[in-house]
Amino acid sequence: MLEGSVRKVGQRARITTQLIDATIGNHVWAERYDRELADIFAVQDEITERVVGAIEPELYAAEYVRSQRKPPESLDAWECVIRALSCIAQSSLAGYNEAEALCRRAITVSPSYGQAHSLLSWLLLRRTDWSGDVTTFFAEAEGEARTALAIDERDPWAHLTHGLVLYRQRRHGEAERAYRRALDLNPNFALAHAVLGLHLAYRGAHREAMESADRAMRLSPIDPLIDRQATHTVAVAEFAAARYPDCVTWVRKTIERHPGHLPPYYALIAASALLGDAESAAEAMKTFLRLRPDFSMTWAENNMPLTGDIRERLLDGLRRAGAPET
Repeated sequence: MLEGSVRKVGQRARITTQLIDATIGNHVWAERYDRELADIFAVQDEITERVVGAIEPELYAAEYVRSQRKPPESLDAWECVIRALSCIAQSSLAGYNEAEALCRRAITVSPSYGQAHSLLSWLLLRRTDWSGDVTTFFAEAEGEARTALAIDERDPWAHLTHGLVLYRQRRHGEAERAYRRALDLNPNFALAHAVLGLHLAYRGAHREAMESADRAMRLSPIDPLIDRQATHTVAVAEFAAARYPDCVTWVRKTIERHPGHLPPYYALIAASALLGDAESAAEAMKTFLRLRPDFSMTWAENNMPLTGDIRERLLDGLRRAGAPET
């Protein structure tokens, strides 16, 4: 249950909101906003956006805790997806493996649950972060995304994962339209803002990419999945703009918070090499190859869906840092 109050003094208002677990009366989340009332409708929209963005991860966290009290064999499809989202936030291969198993169980329990199909598609596409070639998983990932769209064409998650499928096919214009469709359906979908920002960064729209990442972080400031995606987006935007020192700063921040998430290492290695910091680039490459021993330039050229100048600079930086060719 969401409750709150408003106190007004002159042209200023203090709005307090709190989310209550109605079953036991505990506070789940609370926030206070002090605002000018010159434009009451803008204030209303801002509060709505912030409240919705803050509630979603808290709701997922509370539902995850509740689901932990149940044996795995008794979980329903919703509870499986909630657990899967928590596993994804761990930024580890073990977490992704567990999340995949949970999504497959959710689909078994409820074949028409669209988000389970969407999330499974996401997981299959991201599996190549740790090992394997995208062609190994792509057909199933594409099929799951299409199934999610067929189940509910108005589900933002379905359009987000469909966009990722298109992106991996280097169909970048169609991918961007899919991300924007997800946001048309849910303007407060923080993950979609972060993913759109990464896409914009890759095509050189630096300012727009930064704005998308910032909005994602404002919408959902405590969700580790959003933080991971948004900080990575900022790092890539800095790389795309050839602001390599800033890129290194943001990548290190992302890795410090999410050490099991491997994609930021590409930007760290390449930016360090292009800065002429051969020692840092070599050290980052050594760490990365320990985490991802099968990485090679051949894999990067076949699996990275980047195009244009940013692709050439990234591959150049990886080569300078001593990435194995095969």
